[in-house]
Amino acid sequence: MNQLVLLVVDRAPAPVAALGERASYRFFEFFTANIRNPHTRRAYARAAVEFFNWLAARGVRELSSIESVHVTAYIEQLAKARSAPTAKLRLAALRHLFDWLVIGQIMPTNPAAAVRGPRHIVRRGKTPVLDPREARQLIDAIDITTVIG
Repeated sequence: MNQLVLLVVDRAPAPVAALGERASYRFFEFFTANIRNPHTRRAYARAAVEFFNWLAARGVRELSSIESVHVTAYIEQLAKARSAPTAKLRLAALRHLFDWLVIGQIMPTNPAAAVRGPRHIVRRGKTPVLDPREARQLIDAIDITTVIG
């Protein structure tokens, strides 16, 4: 298969492979044709592999058996063990992957579509805020003698 995906995924997960060559091709096509950024490709591939391994450990063997409750349970468990941004990224990866499989007529519906991710609010940004003295100095530095200023 394509070298772009083989870094993380060497074969289609069993539930996908069980549906045949077309489903396996569509699975790999998602990572190669649909995702341009190599970092996103690697992160999404890792997310898909971990989710399908999680499903296998719980006895879910068919793609058609995957439901929103499975995705919800996985994201809930992940949010307890990892950070909220990690869980949100994994959920985004699953949503996009299942959308791709639905569009390719491999699955009838997207089981991740209705799942809500964990809440994550950034309270303090990285952008520095000027104190009033610095703001006044910046405003006073503007040359108002010209139209451009």
